[in-house]
Amino acid sequence: MKLIKPGLLSILAGGALFAGTYNVDPDHSHMGFKVKHMMISNVNGKFDTFSGTFDYDETTNTLKSLNGSVTVKSINTENAKRDEHLRTSEFFAAAEYPEMTFMLEKVEGDTAYGKLTIRGVTKDVKLAFENNGMVKDPWGNTRVGLALSGKINRFDYGMRYNEVLEAGGFAVGETVKINVELEGILAK
Repeated sequence: MKLIKPGLLSILAGGALFAGTYNVDPDHSHMGFKVKHMMISNVNGKFDTFSGTFDYDETTNTLKSLNGSVTVKSINTENAKRDEHLRTSEFFAAAEYPEMTFMLEKVEGDTAYGKLTIRGVTKDVKLAFENNGMVKDPWGNTRVGLALSGKINRFDYGMRYNEVLEAGGFAVGETVKINVELEGILAK
């Protein structure tokens, strides 16, 4: 019995060696969104400043955890006047709530479940999950690619600003489509 216990511990410890913590590479990742404008087109935007880490099990190719934050004032829709408006209390209230956060709770198949916090409001979210796998880059780093996408209702987070259009409908849609592309580098 004494020989079995050390052997079992060795196997369990060896399995843990294949799980690693990855730092999100902001140069090769994207935090994007899209929302209806005037009910007929979309405004696309992104956040330029963000960070995050995730744990990935290389033996099973599974995502174990993911935590990320986005600097709200880094919003970029390629229109300075609109970006400034989005930073105000009518939308993100960036001065009062400088960060948005996401914390993964679990992945089941092609679906990720987590907690998204915007403007101090935390809601459960369900996102489509894509595991793009792992690769060694030309410089010897191990990289993993992941993608998350889905929809949220901005009203759920206190972003209720809108204008009624003369012909009916609203200037800004309630539904925001999220598109996140992550590339992580194994921490050394």
